[in-house]
Amino acid sequence: QVQLAESGGGLVQAGGSLRLSCAASGRTFGSFATGWFRQAPGKEREFVAAISGSLGGSLGFKAYAATVKGRFTISRDNAKNTLYLQMSSLKPEDTAVYYCAAALGKTTATMTSEYDAWGQGTQVTVSS
Repeated sequence: QVQLAESGGGLVQAGGSLRLSCAASGRTFGSFATGWFRQAPGKEREFVAAISGSLGGSLGFKAYAATVKGRFTISRDNAKNTLYLQMSSLKPEDTAVYYCAAALGKTTATMTSEYDAWGQGTQVTVSS
């Protein structure tokens, strides 16, 4: 199993930037897909970004939701067992609780149902 803990959320003005971090423990971090999701009040949890694991030769492949592509960047430091989400040009509609997640049995994954382990979430609030 793997344990995940997010940090870096906060309040930022529209147009600003934030970097979220997700520290992992319990498993070798780079071998499986990892991703970021978010959930706004009254809405379902939605995919934000994912990065593939090292198995099957798909290391480093990145996927983004259309709503964040070009503004958000996902990255992973396997030596530090940490996943990042750099968010720029933030908009009020980006306000949500952001979760990092791991799909332990998959090298690529973009659907909520594919992810097995979840962090507790970190709040991001973007003011207009």
